[in-house]
Amino acid sequence: MNSSGLFFNFVTFLSLKRLFLLKYISQFMKYSMLKINIELILISIILALSIHSIALSQEKSAFKIARVKYSGGGDWYNDQSAEVNLLKFVRENTNLNVNPTFFYVDLANDNLFLYPVIFLTGHGNVNFTEREARNLRAYLENGGFLYIDDDYGLDEHIRREMKKVFPDKEFVELPFNHKIYNCHFVFPNGLPKIHEHDNKPPQGFGMFHNGRMCVFYTYESNPSDGWADPEVHNNPPEKREAALKIGTNIIVYALTN
Repeated sequence: MNSSGLFFNFVTFLSLKRLFLLKYISQFMKYSMLKINIELILISIILALSIHSIALSQEKSAFKIARVKYSGGGDWYNDQSAEVNLLKFVRENTNLNVNPTFFYVDLANDNLFLYPVIFLTGHGNVNFTEREARNLRAYLENGGFLYIDDDYGLDEHIRREMKKVFPDKEFVELPFNHKIYNCHFVFPNGLPKIHEHDNKPPQGFGMFHNGRMCVFYTYESNPSDGWADPEVHNNPPEKREAALKIGTNIIVYALTN
């Protein structure tokens, strides 16, 4: 073979080698890009799952209030926007992580112990079964907190039923300098008057276990009336604000004492 033929073969070889290298590089680049894309997708999935997991964890650990469901004829279920609005206000005015959703709980159910604070209100009669009274006592003796708001006509019934829970305890009227009136917002004159019932002064009562107030009862004040949506009771803005502020104090006190 002459020199020109050898040169042609050499050039052909180089061209084929170049094509092979280009094809290999192209395939490698495609593989690398595919690998990078897969890695990015996996990273995105992991991040999304992590964010979702954090959100679920925060939601699970968020503070919740449960409305007490009771028998006897009283409307335990009234004004379901009350707790929702209160917790929204708490979220805006404190550092507490809250879940502003309406929940209710049956005192006979052990789900009771999932809620650090429970709320009882309504008009008229209340009745606790023996099991409900026993469960509520265990809840309160082990760190739970019950807030009771007389919506009107509740007083005689709730006092009778709480005797089933704590036969040896009485409600004690709290002085104006009690911590619940100044632990976050300051109320130098004690409970604000939110809704008029019988032209009596508002009163706040506590029930104590081993020195800890585990029950707070508001009478002739009706703060929860002011937590409800504005159009429900048509309370003026200053009354609603006072109601939400004392409600915030109740939550802060219950969680820190």
